[in-house]
Amino acid sequence: MRYKVLCSDLDGTLLSTKNDVSDFTVSQISRIKHAMRILLVSARMPRSMTYLQRRMGIEHEPLICYNGALIWEDGKELTSTEIPLSDVSEIYRMAEKRGIGLGLYRSNEWYVEDNTTRVRKEIHHTQATPVFRPTPDTLEDWGQRNIGAHKLMLMGTQDTIDSIFLELQEYLGTVVQPYRSNDTLIEISPKTVSKLSAIRAVMAGGHSLEEVIAFGDNYNDIEMLQHVGCGVAVGNAREEVKRIADHITLENSEHGVAHFIEQHINI
Repeated sequence: MRYKVLCSDLDGTLLSTKNDVSDFTVSQISRIKHAMRILLVSARMPRSMTYLQRRMGIEHEPLICYNGALIWEDGKELTSTEIPLSDVSEIYRMAEKRGIGLGLYRSNEWYVEDNTTRVRKEIHHTQATPVFRPTPDTLEDWGQRNIGAHKLMLMGTQDTIDSIFLELQEYLGTVVQPYRSNDTLIEISPKTVSKLSAIRAVMAGGHSLEEVIAFGDNYNDIEMLQHVGCGVAVGNAREEVKRIADHITLENSEHGVAHFIEQHINI
């Protein structure tokens, strides 16, 4: 089947390094982009995705940000689903008592309290810089603006992250979707959206899911890979992702997405 839409996760999938795509990947995207839509689908904020769009020459396409909580196009929000401020405040309370750091994201805003090693890594990986200020100040500001979060990031130790992950599922599992980025990080999105729901929204009235090929590596990619026409896991993907994928390509550091495009997508 000739696919009409290519959707790809970024970190651990399309990115060959922590913050960029390889020249080989750019060349393969350039080869097919005139005949296929290329959608970037990520947990990142818009400004951490637009520089990659420019590098690949696909700025005309919408971005699926924050695991589907925000669809962004031409500097504007097309759709937006937020974690209510009351739930953000509760998660902050849960994190603070364990000494877990909290990153708060909304649209192109990112707030943290401290310039930790983890935050500096995130700055390097995502090419974005946060505003440093106490979380209660951010919560007060958002309350005055009547807004919530598109994503929260919890940064702790393996033990504290294990503990809060169970509590999040028990007490807030009906309103938020937490997933483990790694042993010391949890990313939290609204429960009602996903990468798959955002792909459906972008393609409404156009292509069907059967015409989509998608690439991913992590838990938040599983639903997307399961329901599109062809789901491809990179070689470094979690075992749970590999088990549900239709194909497995090389690791992201070996330009796995580009290799799969070169070998299987003929335009």
